[in-house]
Amino acid sequence: MGQFEKGRPVGPPTFVPEWGMPTRSSKKKATARPKREGTPHDFTVVARRVVEQAIGETLDGKPLPDKDASKNPAAVALGKLGGAKGGAARAKSLSPAKRKAIAQKAASARWQRVTKTAR
Repeated sequence: MGQFEKGRPVGPPTFVPEWGMPTRSSKKKATARPKREGTPHDFTVVARRVVEQAIGETLDGKPLPDKDASKNPAAVALGKLGGAKGGAARAKSLSPAKRKAIAQKAASARWQRVTKTAR
């Protein structure tokens, strides 16, 4: 009856290459990330979106939805103010020696990253 006798295996199982090697790991395999369902990339949809952006309204005459409608206007204003003067104010407050030390540390970090990828 070969390898099976009355439905039960007899002896060690034979290796079947199509089945591959058995996994003995208790870890679960990493699953692929789910595909994002973003905006469609059909040519006609993209073309319509471009035309609507160019004319400033949808093709049925309705205004385009405001991108900043969900944002707090006060927070947006503060963010613009802080971003505009943040780097200059920090550079002004640091001593030249401290600025040089920060720049050297950043440069060495960049070069370490380059040498690791070059190996």
